[in-house]
Amino acid sequence: MTSNDVRVDARALQATVQAIFAACAMPAARAYLLADSLVFADLRGIHSHGVLRVPEYVVKLTRGGVNPRGVPQIVRQTGGCLVVDGGNSMGQIGAHFAMQEAIARAQVHGIGAAAIRGSNHCGAMAYFAVQALPHDMIGIATTNALPTMAPWGGVDKIMGINPLGVAIPAGAEQPIVYDAAFSGSSHGKIRIYQQKGLPLPEGWAMDRAGRPTTDPIAALDGLLMPIGGFKGTGLALIMGVLSSMLSGAAYGAELGNMVDGPQPGLDGHFAAAIQIAAFEDVARFKARVDAAIRQIHACRTAPGFDRVYAPGELEAARAAEYTAQGIPLNAVTLADLRRAAAGLGVACNL
Repeated sequence: MTSNDVRVDARALQATVQAIFAACAMPAARAYLLADSLVFADLRGIHSHGVLRVPEYVVKLTRGGVNPRGVPQIVRQTGGCLVVDGGNSMGQIGAHFAMQEAIARAQVHGIGAAAIRGSNHCGAMAYFAVQALPHDMIGIATTNALPTMAPWGGVDKIMGINPLGVAIPAGAEQPIVYDAAFSGSSHGKIRIYQQKGLPLPEGWAMDRAGRPTTDPIAALDGLLMPIGGFKGTGLALIMGVLSSMLSGAAYGAELGNMVDGPQPGLDGHFAAAIQIAAFEDVARFKARVDAAIRQIHACRTAPGFDRVYAPGELEAARAAEYTAQGIPLNAVTLADLRRAAAGLGVACNL
């Protein structure tokens, strides 16, 4: 949080964003779900996938070719495996539907998986992965993305950062929740730094010539840097294949580009649920996950660190703090929200 950030009540934010999407002709339940996915990200401190996205989503829903009333449906089914067509709905609508169907299949078959096509940008992957947790299942979600990265050793922007979300139930400890792209950062996070006038951390981005940069403007015009060198681009490729080629969705540059934007209805995602009881006693599994997390907590700290966290713990702590004290939003994001609301005749008291 910076000195220019303003704390906003999560419930008020949810209500305002939901009203904005409802004014875009979305049915009430879907407007709620779309708003909830963004506030979920902001609550966890993932502002790059939070309400920052509202103005671009409004454009998608009102004049960008996305169907605010699109209905996802199953178009192919083999055992626990599904292909879902999102009906050109917002990605959160299709991905949520697919994860719920994957969970239902996992309850029968032990594992359920859904490949989604006919979709659009779907936000933070953790939002879908954690849906498996109340069912004592492991949730997995991934998506394709517009090309913002070059293959290792190249400078052509032909690869998406194609993030992966995984949620694993624990017992007494917080569940393990991992959600990250295979780049040092995301365009959304770089936009946050640009809005705040801050330099980027090293290792996040390159300019268009492939030179490392900490300038957010040069980064937005250039390339995102993969994590782990060739390993990052390899994993991004694999997630892209799962997200697009199993369902027939667009891959890489087929989806569009960062200048002209994505082609509506071409995104793809992949969701899977694994029933723990199909493999192992649930209580024993959770106890072992707890033990692994506590082993992380007991690890000696490196210089500059005061404790070690398992994936998802920092986000859970932020969610608790932000629920109680309000979500910190910067002035640009708040101004964009107010403009979006005003343009649709929606009251906004944020």
